[in-house]
Amino acid sequence: MITLTGVRKQYSTEVAIGPVDVEIPGGGITALVGPNGAGKSTLLTMIGRLLGIDEGTIEIAGYDVGSTSSKDLARIVSILRQENHFITRLTVRQLVSFGRFPYSKGRLTESDEDIISRAIDFLDLSELEGRYLDQLSGGQRQRAYVAMVLCQETDYVLLDEPLNNLDMRHSVQMMQQLQRAADELGRTIVIVLHDINFAGHYADRICAVKNGRVVQFGTPEEIMTDEVLSGVFDTPVQVVPGPTGPLAVYY
Repeated sequence: MITLTGVRKQYSTEVAIGPVDVEIPGGGITALVGPNGAGKSTLLTMIGRLLGIDEGTIEIAGYDVGSTSSKDLARIVSILRQENHFITRLTVRQLVSFGRFPYSKGRLTESDEDIISRAIDFLDLSELEGRYLDQLSGGQRQRAYVAMVLCQETDYVLLDEPLNNLDMRHSVQMMQQLQRAADELGRTIVIVLHDINFAGHYADRICAVKNGRVVQFGTPEEIMTDEVLSGVFDTPVQVVPGPTGPLAVYY
């Protein structure tokens, strides 16, 4: 479980995150949704300790994020930020291998190599593993970064807009692969998504963020309603029955 209690981040007198009090259960996919500037990415980076908090506490599996050592935290939670500054002369396999650093400290064992290969296969990157990152499309690089995060083999995985740069086909494939990671590998995945319909279809829970606060939290069935979505996004949204579940229509 991920627990945020009284979490606040103050940027100015006008801009702040929180207070946030929310419990994200272990297992499955929890999608963070909301309008631009709502605080979704900030919330995620605070959970992953890439950004400090001004007040409150964050716990992951009972570990206090603020006081747990970096070495121990890296074995509990992994995070993929929205901005990734890649080294062009790095191959896909070399990038993915960085996910093993909390365990190998740069000296990869045979077991590490097996885990790296599984992560590469899991994200359908086998044919690209010898290519340099600057030889890949943006979507291929994005998949390589997600493979690196999964390679860290943490129970908790935080992903900030992993569908960036992905076309329709690869967006669907990515969500299916993350769903498999949650179901088959037992990972708890917290993911920032812009597309509410992807959240409604693939997530087990949806956490709606607005003006720096969590305003709704529940199952897709509870969140995917006209009233809730129209209020969260400040625009008329109509939820209609789709072939595989509810669909939000907002254009």
